[in-house]
Amino acid sequence: MKVVLGIDGGGTNTRASIVAGERVLGRAEGGSIKRLRVGADAAETHLRGILATVFAQAGVSSVDAACCGVASARLPGVHEWINAVLREFRVQRSEVVGDEVIALDAAFHGGPGILQIAGTGANTVGRAPDGGREGAGGWSSRLGDKGSGYWIGLHAVRRALHALDCEEPTEILTRVGEVWNTPTIDQLAQFGDSTPGPDFAALAPVIDKLAEAGDTVAIGVLKQAAADLVETLLLVRAKLRRKHNIEGEVPFAWTGSVIAKTRLVREDFFAGLHTAAPDMPIGQSEVVALEGAIWRAKRLADEGN
Repeated sequence: MKVVLGIDGGGTNTRASIVAGERVLGRAEGGSIKRLRVGADAAETHLRGILATVFAQAGVSSVDAACCGVASARLPGVHEWINAVLREFRVQRSEVVGDEVIALDAAFHGGPGILQIAGTGANTVGRAPDGGREGAGGWSSRLGDKGSGYWIGLHAVRRALHALDCEEPTEILTRVGEVWNTPTIDQLAQFGDSTPGPDFAALAPVIDKLAEAGDTVAIGVLKQAAADLVETLLLVRAKLRRKHNIEGEVPFAWTGSVIAKTRLVREDFFAGLHTAAPDMPIGQSEVVALEGAIWRAKRLADEGN
């Protein structure tokens, strides 16, 4: 029986699992291996620590195949770096793909569908029945990722500063100042505009709590996040239809803490999607991206026969 390794390297956490058939031999979780987010040294340390833990738990010294989905897979050198580390851990065959790829395969096992990712970052990817792929978003926290946790934190601070100028009430700046340990508005602005800057995604749960308490600025940010996610998904749907001659609907799935844990975003997102595409089959539970990495690793192991 083939023993395989799956790795889900998201923007905040990394999860790994070793399985033999349907039996889980070991699991591990650690920090991000996204170099853009944590730096090359920290990413290397996190990856090696996670692999050492999961191999020890599984009680194996090698695996037949591994698939690693990572948020920064398109960056130069990332494939080479991860594959080199995997070879050191005696992985016989390996591949490195985007985290959106393993999430898409977790939902649809190589079949057609549209996946919305909305966690630390945001990305929408769709696959047609002919295997062709279309996407939108995912252009990094600074250049895109509308509707992501990072976007929510960043735009909450921006809107709160505008509200301050307009003398509109909001508790956002007070709460952010407590998180950032910036007692004055000038300190908050300086820290928020610093390089490399604060972790805006970490503010998303704070904004969620304020919105639930009735803060109108926070509510507006979450409603805009939901609207942006709907817009991006419908864009991918339109591209699939236009470029791959799809007449009916393809199924939709989702993953990420913004949809899973933020009620206002989730409710507005699904309501907007149902209004725009009432016949689209919608997955009701969150996709576990790690399952897609394991599925791909099993296929890779079989190809090695």
